[in-house]
Amino acid sequence: MEKILIIDDDNDICLLLNKFLTKKNYEVDYANTGEEGIRILKKKTFDLVISDYRLPDEDGISILRKIKIISPETAVIIITGYSDVRIAVQTLKHGAYDYVTKPLYPDEILVTVKEAIKQKKEQNDHEPAKGSSGAKKVSPNKKKNFVAGKSSQSEIVHKHITLIAPTDMSVIITGETGTGKEFVANEIHNKSKRVDKPFVAIDCGALPKELAGSELFGHMKGAFTGALADKPGSFEIANGGTLFLDEIGNLSYENQIKLLRVLQERKIKRVGGVKDLDIDVRVIAATNEDLKEAVRNGKFREDLYHRLNEFRIELSPLRERKPDILIFARHFLELANAQLDKNIEAFEPEVEEKLKNYYWHGNLRELQNVVKRAVLLCQSDKVSLECLPSEIISPDYLTASLSNGEPASTDVTNLKSVSENAERNAIISVLEKTGYNKTKAAEVLNIDRKTLYNKLKAYDINI
Repeated sequence: MEKILIIDDDNDICLLLNKFLTKKNYEVDYANTGEEGIRILKKKTFDLVISDYRLPDEDGISILRKIKIISPETAVIIITGYSDVRIAVQTLKHGAYDYVTKPLYPDEILVTVKEAIKQKKEQNDHEPAKGSSGAKKVSPNKKKNFVAGKSSQSEIVHKHITLIAPTDMSVIITGETGTGKEFVANEIHNKSKRVDKPFVAIDCGALPKELAGSELFGHMKGAFTGALADKPGSFEIANGGTLFLDEIGNLSYENQIKLLRVLQERKIKRVGGVKDLDIDVRVIAATNEDLKEAVRNGKFREDLYHRLNEFRIELSPLRERKPDILIFARHFLELANAQLDKNIEAFEPEVEEKLKNYYWHGNLRELQNVVKRAVLLCQSDKVSLECLPSEIISPDYLTASLSNGEPASTDVTNLKSVSENAERNAIISVLEKTGYNKTKAAEVLNIDRKTLYNKLKAYDINI
């Protein structure tokens, strides 16, 4: 019987999920605070934790980090309000399996729970020993279905994949969280001469710093507390194939040095080991950060950056690839039909318009969640407006606050939450409120100065 821990300060949600999941033959414990949940987790092993993003004493990322240190093999699902989706998406790069939005629907929760536990078991089945986290092992025969868009950006990405795949060059894939970086890496592998060898994916953002070296390079028995047996690392498991390092910017400086040595010498040494091991692995890295800026700030080694950056593929946000939105939406519709055992044929025309015009803070991941929930709620052969979240039907433009703590007027909004049509007015309004201070305006708009300058130029705003 799989064990689930629920952490939510709403006792009614805890009781309802407890009752529902118990009937589905899960063993359930629950807690109302992050501290209480962590205390339970230290005493008992769970297959899955379902945690609210906003707890009285923790936020989603904080609780997630603690869970990953205490129990790396445990899958985590985050519960969030829809207005927090942009923030909740960030939990994915810290190791959450998925997030679900309120209101909660039993069928949606059950599908997500089953998928999370199933995937975690598949990962653990590929683990030679206990104690690793953040890795997703993919067997040579398991290929992800790559969907090519028709936008100009997608066509360029597809050409780059075809061009770079046959080589052994290292690749950096950049783009926001949820833009499909792992799918691109997997497609490069599938089109390469290494296709019959393993593709191993590691989320460096989900790896506790103290375990990253062991996960990447392996360890010897007794190398540290808990090292009860020799364990090969991901480089050994991927030997002959491809190693995908997602969120590469999260690697500690020490492990950056070790990674640079591997790329230069094609040798690894396990933690606590004395013998060098020859390896033949192609490395593909991904990040949603500006690694050049990290290099300038001394957070990322410049020599490692140049080693990895033999070729670069940039993935645009979904909102900038409008011709692709319905292509992916229809693909996710097919997946949801299979997962939920339904047969929804299409979207109503007004639904397609809403999908095309929404901002998609969480990119493809958010689109997939919205489509799956819509399929779940749909009672006819086509998805109607009633099946969409209200925030997509009538986008809620959240107000931002200026640095002096005064609430901004309704026309001053967080740039991440407005559509492209409103960006120019939002930028001008913020500039006026901040006395045309570009640094302060960028902070209010939640973008960096470079992005602000690019938008000033794009919108022909002269100040």
